[in-house]
Amino acid sequence: MSTHAQAPAALPITKAAAEKKYPAKMPRQGNANAYRTIVIGLLAIAVLAPVGLIIYQSFLTAAFFSPRAAFGFDAYRYVFTDKNFYKALGTTAVFSFGMVGIAVPLGGLLAFLITRTDIKAKRLLEILVLVPMFISSIVLAFGYTVSVGPTGFVSLFVRDLVGVVPWNIYSLPGMILIAGLSHVPHVYLYVSSAMRNLPSDLEEAARTTGASIWQVSRDVTLPMVLPSLIFAAALNILLGFETFGIPLVLGDPNGIMVLTTYIYKLTTLFGTPTYQLMAVVAVVLILITLPLVWMQRKLLRNARKYAAMGGKGARVATLKLGKSGQIIALSIIGCWLFVSVVLPIGGITVRAFVDAWGEGVNLWDQLTFANFDRMLEVPSLVRGVINTVLLAVVGGALAVGIYLLVGLAGHRNWGTSNTVLDYIVLLPRALPGLVVGLAFFWVFLFVPFLTPLRPTLVSLFVAYVVVGLSYGLRLLQGTLIQVAPELEESARTTGATIGRTWKDVVIPIIRPGLAGAWALIMIIFLREYATGVYLMGAGTEVIGSLMVSLLQTGAMNTIAALSLISIVLTGAGLALALRLGARIHD
Repeated sequence: MSTHAQAPAALPITKAAAEKKYPAKMPRQGNANAYRTIVIGLLAIAVLAPVGLIIYQSFLTAAFFSPRAAFGFDAYRYVFTDKNFYKALGTTAVFSFGMVGIAVPLGGLLAFLITRTDIKAKRLLEILVLVPMFISSIVLAFGYTVSVGPTGFVSLFVRDLVGVVPWNIYSLPGMILIAGLSHVPHVYLYVSSAMRNLPSDLEEAARTTGASIWQVSRDVTLPMVLPSLIFAAALNILLGFETFGIPLVLGDPNGIMVLTTYIYKLTTLFGTPTYQLMAVVAVVLILITLPLVWMQRKLLRNARKYAAMGGKGARVATLKLGKSGQIIALSIIGCWLFVSVVLPIGGITVRAFVDAWGEGVNLWDQLTFANFDRMLEVPSLVRGVINTVLLAVVGGALAVGIYLLVGLAGHRNWGTSNTVLDYIVLLPRALPGLVVGLAFFWVFLFVPFLTPLRPTLVSLFVAYVVVGLSYGLRLLQGTLIQVAPELEESARTTGATIGRTWKDVVIPIIRPGLAGAWALIMIIFLREYATGVYLMGAGTEVIGSLMVSLLQTGAMNTIAALSLISIVLTGAGLALALRLGARIHD
């Protein structure tokens, strides 16, 4: 996903001509290098401090702030002899790879149909296919519960027709299916980007020999986008290991645990916070996911080696589906949209406006606004909505400014410092939001001058910024790279410092892209929920974290109201992003 501001054409002045006309010497790179050093140093502290504290805590026998805490391997010994840990680890692996087995083929197929064929309503489909990616997974999971759960609206309707409900979402296969379908957009995003850059010559040649469109997609298009599919698979395995919402809502009722819910269960295993045990599992997750992040970076760097290149520019033409092909293609996408978007969102919408639901309940008799009225009577819930909007709107704008400063540090920088910056930026991607939130909770307890900020939104904002670092920086880099190098070189040859060049040339050009990036970061902050689970307290409630806590009490009416508010806010953010010109595809 990217927000690209259209850069103007390069100035009609070359570097040599500028030096001849403006004989001022080029400024030294000292200021730029000092700036990069400062940015990398501050970023390293922000990212590595929580990770270091997790590792430190894992080698203690009690919470790091406890007088009883001493160095030892008791926590590792407990976790590595706990059968539940290995069960959760195995379930996580099956869940992640099963999710990939669904998301990658379906995401690749949708990318092919939308980008390489003349399918109808292409512009609308490009937006709709990404909708599940913008909605919090805990909201989606709750939506499936009230629509296709054991007593869901659709489940009861189907049972009345055929006498039985032929599915069980409170099972590992059910979790895998729902997670796989909801992660299709992540695959679509990367594969469609690769497909848009492919020339059509080979596909058209195959069509002229009599190959069907499905044969063309299998024998011609698939091999050319295979690196992108592998990259998307690695990303989804990583996301599978980090997933918390779907296993918590759908797996926990039947005792199905993954590593993230195992950490959550360890919170009060012995009646008090067992931080050392949680830290051990977090370290295990880091050791598993870090190689995946490294592999992603490797695949991304090597992807261009496999690009099909045309001479003066490849001609891109869409493949003709024909009438029957259109029907099949639209049916495939329509079925996926119904299951992945309509069912969960429709279920939440209905549930938010009824007092009761289930077998023998007439929904028309239960229609009410009472769920929202009761929600407005609870101060913590009202604060949760307000805080969510504040963090998304104000925090998102501040985050864009921070990501811009980081992006400028790596802009036109091909040295070792840029490689270091890349790895620091990618490290938070190896951490589940739940673990990042826990780590920053410890940081704000551990560092004396930060302790007063822990019960404020500042702690949440800092954690959100780190969680969104990789994604936000990618947005800004996609915008920065559109600025023609000649524009910056022309300013530098007249004697402008690199800071002045950024201020007077680069930032004014990318300003439209910054607005679009802000809208997209705002959506990411709106949907975040796991990061705030441990940071939430009186005054720092947010919608997602409130839903996690309310699940333990069974307050379904309130959860439904909060879920619908979350969807409405996300929809407003997406509409704003499109209005500001954000391109929601790579």
